[in-house]
Amino acid sequence: MTHSNPTIEAFVKLGNFLRTFCHLVTTNTISEHLNDEWIARFKSEAEKAQHYNGWFSEENCVHAYNEWGNILTRQNIETWLNNYDLTINKEKTIALIMAGNIPLVGFHDLLCVLITGNKALVKLSSNDQKLIPLIIEYLIAIEPSFKDKVTFTKEKLTNYDAVIATGSNNTARYFEYYFSKKPNIIRKNRNSIAVLNGKESSKELTALGEDIFRYFGLGCRSVSKIYIPKNYGIDTFYKAMFPYNDIINHHKYANNYDYNKAVYLMSEFKILDNGFLILKEEESFGSPIASLFYEYYENAIELKTALKKDEDKIQCIVSSGFIDGEISFGNTQKPSLNDYADGIDTVDFLLRTS
Repeated sequence: MTHSNPTIEAFVKLGNFLRTFCHLVTTNTISEHLNDEWIARFKSEAEKAQHYNGWFSEENCVHAYNEWGNILTRQNIETWLNNYDLTINKEKTIALIMAGNIPLVGFHDLLCVLITGNKALVKLSSNDQKLIPLIIEYLIAIEPSFKDKVTFTKEKLTNYDAVIATGSNNTARYFEYYFSKKPNIIRKNRNSIAVLNGKESSKELTALGEDIFRYFGLGCRSVSKIYIPKNYGIDTFYKAMFPYNDIINHHKYANNYDYNKAVYLMSEFKILDNGFLILKEEESFGSPIASLFYEYYENAIELKTALKKDEDKIQCIVSSGFIDGEISFGNTQKPSLNDYADGIDTVDFLLRTS
């Protein structure tokens, strides 16, 4: 079934533009195209982003643009939407409270709201004030009807029909209380993990580094803990991580590395360290920046049972042949359109809410 409406056409064009932009960046030919207003603006915003958020390196901003460019193809959008009957939607205003931990982290929610035919009232995170408004400006330029569909606000939220809010476990409690009288999706902290079986190739392990280090490990899809078999040779893992050693040259990452290492050493915790990543044996999931927790396991079936009990704390499981729904090494930051945060179908929520 082909969906043809101006909103979908606009997102297909956005995908085309983002792929073109990222191709120019990666081939170092962008300077020849700066007379194109949008190419120039997207380049400028990617360069300036780290001035207002030190974690938003130009490379990571371009990576986020590129992933969305790859996702927003006509085929991907149509395949995604074929699972739903968009005609049942009654237009409403959805309040979006966005996180700002990684570039464009709230864009999927905004896409879901707009593509289902609703309006968005957006409260941006103070950490990501520029990238999403720029994309909306681009969409308005190619499809003017978006002008009435998206409102950014810094004021108290009023006049909305439902809410999607993303925050920490602490803010989630506040959100649940504050928005209890409206239909809502409230997202909390989650972490991602990897389960190794000891038979991984060095190529697979190096790909796992992308899941650990991309966006400096700040995303809920970033791997913050690994489970390793008893007697696993940790040198094998560290050797595979070496291609990412340049990350220590990023000042904010280096500051966190130094601080966390000092805290661990003063507390006399036993740690492993390779100069840019600290490994600490720990039962909890959420490791600090520049640290990775690890835990040994002996029985895969018992581990599966234990992880099932904690599934509300886990976003992704990276492994090979361990569990249904696992993600292959290196792919946590490449979600598809129907990979919904916390496993809650945002489109279904929006269509059912009237």
